[in-house]
Amino acid sequence: MPSTPRPLRKLGFLTIGLFDPADPGRGHESTLEIIELGERLGFNSAWVRHRHLQYGISSPVAVLAAASQRTRRIALGTAVTPLGWENPLRLAEDLATVDVLSGGRLNPGVSVGPPLHYDQVKDALYPDTADAEDFSYERVRRLLDLVRGKPATDFSGVEGIEVFSDVVQPHSPGLGRRMWYGGGSLGSARWAGEHGMNFLTSSVVKAESPEAPLDFAEIQLSHIRAFRAHHPDGEAARVSQGLVVIPTDSATPRQRAKYEAYAAGRLSRTTSPQGPARLLFAPDLVGTSAELAERLHAHAAFREVDEVAFALPFTFEHEDYVQILTDMATRLGPALGWRPAG
Repeated sequence: MPSTPRPLRKLGFLTIGLFDPADPGRGHESTLEIIELGERLGFNSAWVRHRHLQYGISSPVAVLAAASQRTRRIALGTAVTPLGWENPLRLAEDLATVDVLSGGRLNPGVSVGPPLHYDQVKDALYPDTADAEDFSYERVRRLLDLVRGKPATDFSGVEGIEVFSDVVQPHSPGLGRRMWYGGGSLGSARWAGEHGMNFLTSSVVKAESPEAPLDFAEIQLSHIRAFRAHHPDGEAARVSQGLVVIPTDSATPRQRAKYEAYAAGRLSRTTSPQGPARLLFAPDLVGTSAELAERLHAHAAFREVDEVAFALPFTFEHEDYVQILTDMATRLGPALGWRPAG
């Protein structure tokens, strides 16, 4: 039996933060300005993607540290940080530091698996331990333990004039409850639930059963329900959905044409599973806020969530993002039952 759509409680957005390699400062400044705009428009959260050896944000922790000093209310998240590139102890220190600087607004999202193009990058990343690195969920568990205040060492106390702690410093007590796992499989949904994390869903899922119908929304719905079934908070466990959603209410004809061409160019990948991992992509949603609200209310997985972080397309211009975010906050959000944060 279909569920009843929940009023949207939290509205967020996700950006990749692209930049021109000849002028990286301008691209990073644009990202910070977009986050500031999001706060003014009443968005609940702003999220940044993590890209290594590309022309996108390679250090979201640093970018969000800057954003934390230019905003006062909006939550700041990563969606997601791939832990194959990270040392959990060092990352725990950085996350806790930014959480303290932001006044408890950080929402780190993480994932596991080997780094992309690992054979080409492993000698630079792990020159001495490449074949011994563990890229499993154990890497997330280590990070969670450290963020949540479990000892990192059996030594603490005073040595000369230096004072040492056995847990990560600074310690931010609420951060452990704001850790998210970005997953697209049943296994990751269950694991995140069992370990008390929040769950980030996106526009990509794994079509793990060749016999099952290829219905993106139903697959994503099964992940959400599996996550909550294994989470201590049950139905109250937090899930955020991250589809690509592009409202066109105030767009110019040129912008509408660009948005529609963008979505059309990516549509073929949504019709069948892609690659050996059988990845299934959701269609990008383009239209007026009234049209988008109708499509979202018909989406089986959207009906199960009350918070979203809609993804901004990768390659648009700054003014396009301003238009899209403004329409999201002033037209689409209210059509979904959302009210701007004060």
